[in-house]
Amino acid sequence: MSLPLMPKATAVWLIDKTGLTFTQIAEFCGMHPLEVQAIADGEVAAGINGYDPIANNQVTEAEIKRCEADPAARLKKTAATNPVARRAKGARYTPVAKRNDRPDAIAFLLRQFPQLADAQIVRLLGTTKDTIAKIRTRQHWNSANIKPRDPVILGLCTQMDLNTAVSAANERLAREGQLVPGQTAGENLSAHSEQ
Repeated sequence: MSLPLMPKATAVWLIDKTGLTFTQIAEFCGMHPLEVQAIADGEVAAGINGYDPIANNQVTEAEIKRCEADPAARLKKTAATNPVARRAKGARYTPVAKRNDRPDAIAFLLRQFPQLADAQIVRLLGTTKDTIAKIRTRQHWNSANIKPRDPVILGLCTQMDLNTAVSAANERLAREGQLVPGQTAGENLSAHSEQ
């Protein structure tokens, strides 16, 4: 179970406004029962204002009443009705300190994985198609200093993201009947005839 938003402030509110046991509050807020007891005694979190989990749709009033009636019961957090949607479009953010490494990573991908489409490289590294084209044609302003380096080692993408992109590119080439890099013509034909 995920923790409520602002666990200490939620614990302060639950201590002040409900008849729940310290153990119930501790388990709901991801704290130790002694820490909840210290909050109740005023030794910890003295300046923290309570955060109402009912008003913020983290728990229902009926759920609190159920747990107040049964000290052995555990509070269950309300399922999020409006989960935060992940951003699907737009460039991936690259920290300022790593932006100078991006051309090296692009050069590495162009050399090691020529089957990757420009759009896949854009998604992996958070770059632009124009930058990829300039590095490919050696018209980048810093072409003389670009040395191909692995983007995973540089921390620009994860190995899992890179593997997924490469396998998708290989599948696309196989569907189109083209030779997948690292595969002989015989392997490509036999893989195609099996389908």
